[in-house]
Amino acid sequence: MLTDYTVLDIETTGLCKDYHQITEIAAIKVKNNQIKDKFEELVNPKTAIPRFITHLTGISNEMVENKPDIKVILPRFLEFLSDDVIIAHNASFDHGFLSANAKLHLKQELLNDRLCTRKLAFRLLHDLPSRKLECLCNHFKIENNQAHRAMSDVKATYQLFNNFNNMMHNKGIITKQQILNFQTMSLRKIRENKLD
Repeated sequence: MLTDYTVLDIETTGLCKDYHQITEIAAIKVKNNQIKDKFEELVNPKTAIPRFITHLTGISNEMVENKPDIKVILPRFLEFLSDDVIIAHNASFDHGFLSANAKLHLKQELLNDRLCTRKLAFRLLHDLPSRKLECLCNHFKIENNQAHRAMSDVKATYQLFNNFNNMMHNKGIITKQQILNFQTMSLRKIRENKLD
């Protein structure tokens, strides 16, 4: 069972890491299955936040205008993250934005292993109609009172992963490497119970 990791989430001005900017970063650090630290920062994207994004996230231009930009916040966040396994819902999105900014501003790669709770949901919950975070929260009765705000989504993802961690443990998927392999395993192989 994975016991040490960092759960993270970001909010952005749009979907493309090459054109859009980060507006919020939040994360919780877990050690021995206990939350040990947290990171939460609004980020000035140095560009206008579209109205539909403000409607979705609640993050307005006024909220970020006096906040530091990503060049200031990212080094602090990467120090917080260290070499932890990253857990996120749709992890490739969050990792993509953070990695692109690390390359651009710090000339470094983001090489952390990452686990995606969305990918795990496809392999553990075959019958759900959707693997959106909202649907999964409903399934497990997880409260997420501020959906699309980074820390609220982080806390929901943490609870979701706890459920998945137990489900995988019951299937004999215990080590970090087994879990990393499982998230990309074919559904056919899983159905045949070839989990090695």
